[in-house]
Amino acid sequence: MPSPHARSRSKARAASRLAAVQALYQQEMEGTPILVLLTEFHQHRLGATIEDVEYADADAAFFDDVVKGVDARRSEIDALIASKLSAEWTIERLDRPMRQILRAGTYELLARVDVPVGAVISEYLDVTDAFYDRREKGFVNGLLDAVAKQVRDK
Repeated sequence: MPSPHARSRSKARAASRLAAVQALYQQEMEGTPILVLLTEFHQHRLGATIEDVEYADADAAFFDDVVKGVDARRSEIDALIASKLSAEWTIERLDRPMRQILRAGTYELLARVDVPVGAVISEYLDVTDAFYDRREKGFVNGLLDAVAKQVRDK
């Protein structure tokens, strides 16, 4: 059974992942510069209460790493995602929240080898629940699993 510290860190990272997807979505929609976006999330979103919804305390360093990492490696990440889509689909055809979920999950699989593959996929399936129904979860699971096989099974 995980220690209370490990459970607390796990919840903080889960909150970081959801916030990272939201931040990446905002960045794509509005073109907000990354540093402005990070500051806004640190000051007004992470661990805040907005419209009577209390946001869990997030691991700010982990959040920053995912957002900055996706931004820095977007071309590489997008190419990897695109390589796993069927021929008639492009990454641009995916709706914006889905793109951000896949980008963040792919970034973690590429760059955060300290996080086990199963944890990455499971966590982004939970994030997917915040935006979509069951069908989309299967898509996220399959795509991130295919990415993991390519980048982690070397």
